[in-house]
Amino acid sequence: MMGSGCQSLWRASATDAPQLRALEGSHQVDVVIVGGGFTGLSTALHLAKEGIAVLLLEADELGYGGSGRNVGLVNAGVWLEPDLLDKQLGKEAGRQMYDALAAAPEFVFKLIEEYDIDCEATRNGTLHAGVGQAGLAQLERRFAQLKQRGAPVSLLAAKDAQARIGSDKFNGALFDPRAGTIQPLSYVRGLAKAALKEGAKLFECSPVTDLTSSQGNWLVKTPHGEVAANKVILATNAYCQHGVANQSSKFVPIAYSQLASQPLTSSQLAQVLPNKEGVWDTCTVMSSFRLDQRGRLIFGGMGAEGRVLSNWASQRVRELFPALGELAWEYSWTGNIAYSADHLPHCQQLKEGLLSISGYSGRGIGPGTVMGMELAQWITGQRETLSIPMTKLKDIPFREIQRIFYELGAQTYHLGQQVHALR
Repeated sequence: MMGSGCQSLWRASATDAPQLRALEGSHQVDVVIVGGGFTGLSTALHLAKEGIAVLLLEADELGYGGSGRNVGLVNAGVWLEPDLLDKQLGKEAGRQMYDALAAAPEFVFKLIEEYDIDCEATRNGTLHAGVGQAGLAQLERRFAQLKQRGAPVSLLAAKDAQARIGSDKFNGALFDPRAGTIQPLSYVRGLAKAALKEGAKLFECSPVTDLTSSQGNWLVKTPHGEVAANKVILATNAYCQHGVANQSSKFVPIAYSQLASQPLTSSQLAQVLPNKEGVWDTCTVMSSFRLDQRGRLIFGGMGAEGRVLSNWASQRVRELFPALGELAWEYSWTGNIAYSADHLPHCQQLKEGLLSISGYSGRGIGPGTVMGMELAQWITGQRETLSIPMTKLKDIPFREIQRIFYELGAQTYHLGQQVHALR
């Protein structure tokens, strides 16, 4: 985790952060944003670009939450298959969300180019790798649905997928050339520098202690300051704490952990992901892997960091890439993913002038960046609605029980895989 004792590769290798201070004194702005991740910073950037007086408050340091612990895959769309998206929202609303988020990688990489953000941006596509017959069937469904909507994806046969990944353990892969990888914490810091350049005010170490409204205005208090504004945007996603903790009841937090190896040798890099795509698989308890620009293998899986996950990761990498031998993990870290009941992001209008946006289900980079831009357009009257549902989410019943269920399921899966490998 980030903060004290952090063993995150992203924090160890990120570009320099802008020098920010804690909020002090009284301020008056048009919009206050709570949360310094992809959504909050993109919103601040695009509002400031429109000349709106905007102030962002981060309780810890920029990128402390899921944004700075992300896998770094810049994917198109959401987790749901496109047909399921249409079923959930209706065809018109489903297509609106699909179109907006299908273009998310293009928007992210153009923003990186526009503001010269140094974040190891590598746009070589991503691979959704098939495991088992059910996994291959899922890829075939997704491929057909994406092609029907004009996506430039291709379904790779087993031989081609194995050559691209460097492993014979997959029976196919869905390749999306629109996508790519980034260093997520460097991207966060780059967005922050861009927002500052456009005139936004950013503050770290400024947790919200109180949030009240009076006569159409909002007052946001921190330990050493306060801000009055017309609108407040809660962009904390899975990291609802302090004065916005009540929003945590709207989703289930799922732990996702990653480990990063020492840099691979040139001969190893010629075999493993030679084109440097990012990969995730079709397993129910999903795992992901990719390379950074120094050639480290970054392997991730559902579940909290610990010996069980670390042992499973080592075993799984040996199975996938036997030529790598026994890898030493130099970094390990865990982040939380916010799962809403329908696995879709939502923008809730909690009260007049108070908005909350969350529920990316692990796909925060593209959707968070795009939603920041759309929120800015909505606030300035350039659009009537957002591309994601603007509905007030209900509390998720037995939220903590569901969180434990997911965590125990991941741990049981990892232990079961280890036992199976010993037989």
